[in-house]
Amino acid sequence: MTPTPIATRVIGPFQRFFSTEAAGGIVLLACAAIALAWANSPWAPAYHHLWELPLGFGTRSIGLSLTLHEWVNDGLMAVFFFFVGLEIKREVLIGELSTRRSATLPVAAAIGGMVVPAVIYALVNRGGPGAHGWGVPMATDIAFALGVLALFGNGLPSGLRVFLAALAIVDDLGAVLVIALFYTTQVLWVAMGAAAVIVVVLIGLNLAGVRRAALYVALGAILWLFVLFSGIHATVAGVLLALAIPARQRARAASEPSLLQRMESALHGPVAFVIMPIFALANAGVPVGSGVIDSVRTPVALGVILGLVVGKPLGIMLASFAAVRAGAAELPLGVTWRQVHGASWLGGIGFTMSLFIAGLAFGDAGVLDVAKLSVIAASALAGVTGYFLLRSARTPQRNDRHYSLS
Repeated sequence: MTPTPIATRVIGPFQRFFSTEAAGGIVLLACAAIALAWANSPWAPAYHHLWELPLGFGTRSIGLSLTLHEWVNDGLMAVFFFFVGLEIKREVLIGELSTRRSATLPVAAAIGGMVVPAVIYALVNRGGPGAHGWGVPMATDIAFALGVLALFGNGLPSGLRVFLAALAIVDDLGAVLVIALFYTTQVLWVAMGAAAVIVVVLIGLNLAGVRRAALYVALGAILWLFVLFSGIHATVAGVLLALAIPARQRARAASEPSLLQRMESALHGPVAFVIMPIFALANAGVPVGSGVIDSVRTPVALGVILGLVVGKPLGIMLASFAAVRAGAAELPLGVTWRQVHGASWLGGIGFTMSLFIAGLAFGDAGVLDVAKLSVIAASALAGVTGYFLLRSARTPQRNDRHYSLS
């Protein structure tokens, strides 16, 4: 027997680890824990100083200068949103959102999971200084949610993973629309017009059959600059670019993957193991002082926590049941209502997107810290609850596709 090379024995486990869905969630969780510990250690000033470092390029009269934190939230996260946009486009064209029948259930579940948390938050903060943060508990972190689901391996039907992934993708689309429509303070129409011209050029390249990734990336960078200067959050540029990426290959190369598929595949690792962990490091460092218990009682904290751990599961379940009961949808093969209930709690893991929207919603640093801490706590509670609910639902007695909630 040929001995296994030492390099293979050493590197192999790491390769297998990073190929699993759970790995992305684990790395993200580790970075969030590091940020939280660092911001509450004797080295906390260094943590905050690091993210406030100014970085720029160009001349004094014509150039761009942002803090490291802004480069992460406006720059790196634009790449994350580009990746999300690619996923959305693929699902709409050839995936679980490509037909009305297959799309109805995750779309209904996502809408319910966005509306109910927003309503709960708005009611708790009605007329208060935190009312603008209603978008914070609407989001689902697809990496964490699918990471928890992946811990079960083959113990759950594949249809449940497809349902949760499609739900999270629709949820991401909703978050993008919320950011563009409700968290944009002022629009510079000249820059917005220039961005629109770039989008038209990108669509023209698509229609003309251009498949050079470098050209789309270069124009995407220019689009990002114009969107940044326009006042609309720069991450929206990522989604606009994704929608212009060709999803079909040329006829003479039909057997090859499309540009969209190649880009999505190339970005999966960097997004999961670089961009999102860096975002967690930059945004999860919330100081936890002696008044943490009192801060949980504030309307902002209550709205976020109740929105994620009550509103998300409730909205997803009610909307899903209504869609199935109305005959517009059906549960995926082998999936039970108990499993949907467990997955609905995983929808309450807001983390990345919730932290991101919180940064846009709250200008006051104290309120923002409370919101971030509430997102972290609520996401942890929702994830743990969802895990144990799914653990008890791994071996269903029967396929209760038409099971009644009563």
